[in-house]
Amino acid sequence: MKQFLSLFLVCLLPACLISQNKEFHVNYINTPISIDGILDEPAWDQAEPATNFWQYFPSDKVQAKNQSEIRMLYNENMLYVGIKVYVQGDNFIIPSLRRDFRAGGSDNITLMFDTFNDGANAFLFGVNPAGVRREALVSGGGTSLRGFTTSWDVKWTAQTKTYKEYYISEWAIPMSSFRFKEGAKKWRFNSYQFDTQGNERNTWIQIPRNQFIFNLSYMGDMIFEKPLTKSKTPISIIPYVTGILGKDFENNEDIKDIKAGGDAKLSIGNSLNLDLTFNPDFSQVQADNLVTNLTRFEVNLPERRQFFIENSDLFGNFGNPGEANPFFSRRIGIASDSSGFNRQIDILAGARLSGKLTNDFRIGLLNVQTRKKDEFNIGANNHTVIALQHRVFERSNISAIFVNRQNTSNDDFIKSENEYNRVIGLDYNLGTLDNTWAGNAYFHKSFTPELNDKDISTGLRLDYNSFRWRLRGSGFYVGDNFKSDLGFIPRKGIFRIDPQIEHLIYPTNEKVVQHNISFTPVVIWKPTLDYKLTDYNFISSYNIEFTNTSRISARVFNRYTFLFSEFDPSRTGNTPLPALTDYHYTSGEINYTSDSRKMFFYELGSNYGEFFNGKKFTQEAKINLRLQPNYLLALEARYDKVNMPEPFANNDIWLLGSNFDITFSKSLFWATLIQYSNIGNNFGINSRLQWRFAPLSDIFLVYNDNYISNNSFEPRFRSINIKLNYWLYL
Repeated sequence: MKQFLSLFLVCLLPACLISQNKEFHVNYINTPISIDGILDEPAWDQAEPATNFWQYFPSDKVQAKNQSEIRMLYNENMLYVGIKVYVQGDNFIIPSLRRDFRAGGSDNITLMFDTFNDGANAFLFGVNPAGVRREALVSGGGTSLRGFTTSWDVKWTAQTKTYKEYYISEWAIPMSSFRFKEGAKKWRFNSYQFDTQGNERNTWIQIPRNQFIFNLSYMGDMIFEKPLTKSKTPISIIPYVTGILGKDFENNEDIKDIKAGGDAKLSIGNSLNLDLTFNPDFSQVQADNLVTNLTRFEVNLPERRQFFIENSDLFGNFGNPGEANPFFSRRIGIASDSSGFNRQIDILAGARLSGKLTNDFRIGLLNVQTRKKDEFNIGANNHTVIALQHRVFERSNISAIFVNRQNTSNDDFIKSENEYNRVIGLDYNLGTLDNTWAGNAYFHKSFTPELNDKDISTGLRLDYNSFRWRLRGSGFYVGDNFKSDLGFIPRKGIFRIDPQIEHLIYPTNEKVVQHNISFTPVVIWKPTLDYKLTDYNFISSYNIEFTNTSRISARVFNRYTFLFSEFDPSRTGNTPLPALTDYHYTSGEINYTSDSRKMFFYELGSNYGEFFNGKKFTQEAKINLRLQPNYLLALEARYDKVNMPEPFANNDIWLLGSNFDITFSKSLFWATLIQYSNIGNNFGINSRLQWRFAPLSDIFLVYNDNYISNNSFEPRFRSINIKLNYWLYL
């Protein structure tokens, strides 16, 4: 134990941190660059290239077969990027012409800029050979997919030209798009490139395969010729107007409405950003995918609203994000009525200030006011979040959060216990520069009228990540009365541990890239009942990743569940399993994902085994057809057959979905999502036509149609929305 503690303390010190020594220089220029994808200006010939890329996949030990060359130039207003990517031919994979494409299964090159040199956050920009752009924010050091946010948008320009053995891309990114310290002469930088013809994924800085390709621990340096000055900070005004025409068939109400509002973005210095919103409308936001939830607890769906995106990690990465998160932005704009049903609530206005005060100190302030809804006995509320983060050592930080939901109505239907809810918390997040060690320790306390004890949440996690082993020690406690109205906390009154051990094997077989073997015991106790065991789930997993990018995995689940209240696992509404009963049950599953580089690719999954005191059989299939670059068809089906002994009910549960994505050009898109769920007795259509008539300025035409999927197939709700928003620089 003493040796382990000694190693842990040593790895907190900067001496334990590792950085690769690789750099290139960025020349200052006085003349602008014409963005045409040709690189014929003399300044490009004088620019030092970043090259000598390494393979990340299928190996991480050799130089890339097909190299890339990246050159950069800059002035006070613009960062210019010129890229030449060598390839084996011009048979590229370009799934669509839609902006913010996924890198996997396509040809592209991506650049990441860590502008504060702290290994915590980065700005990401990328293009594919067709010149389609994408941008994203990387947070949390790039150590998980949760820290990769593609909903962020910013104005920049790129032009790409393709040739038989290479393609060239030329970019102009406004310096105001970045946040950085005035006077800086260096940014940390890395790039990764996906080459489907050569079946390579390459990175400028060599990254071991046990890390994510966008991990910010592994970056080189870009050295500016002159110190960076305060960039021009335009004010962005984004007004909108929208109209809706529809009918609520269940309540026999016609819907007609026209509304207007807008957003504003102001840069304060080079490091802070102020976002304002007034009467926002999110009708154009992509609809959520339906899920089949056979558990007793709610599921977490991602945030898609632009106002809440930038620096979202500063607000949302507290506690245990999946199980005990004190702030989950999707709670804003939703409230429970007197019957316990969630209702959508209009947002009146909001403001968000986020960014860095110093190189080590980040701040986030959020305030949003929502309307009241008298017909559902929901009062008006003000939502405030204050998040502070101070870096310690190289990639660790101490963070504090304050969350407040305050009723601002004087209505009689507001109960005293709903007047306010507050949470204060302190987190310590550990991260070494090479990501070998990572972890979190937190303590949160809530304040709610008439709840004065058992109102804390606390937890501890420590991860060890080496080339062949991943180890995790993790546990947390949530009190019975810990409450965060703006958080995501599916279970209370529990103490849970979920350690994990995973072994990675890299065979010499040319067809297999990697084997993963893992064991994860999840065990939950009830502290208020003398730590009574309430649940366990012992998960044994085996995964194989093939050189052709396909994968196969198998898992075995050994479960125990004690029910404190009645529960119907068949979701029929008939006889439930009685309270105060327990169940041991075992099941297994196998999943296969095909080569995503193919025109036709798919995922298949099957699960069979015991389910409480019965049986459950699950079949899943996701089928994708790509007719590039204009058409992408995705079909998804899940079938659950639940067999329970009498007097409990059986059920056949279906979830069907299809997504038709047509990209007529780089500015005209049409996406249609069709979903059916017999659990929710729902059939829905969401069809969205988008015309990007100017940079980040759009006209949306959105059609929604919803039906009760019973024998009569009666309509529930139907609407058509038209929305115009325009991005103005002042």
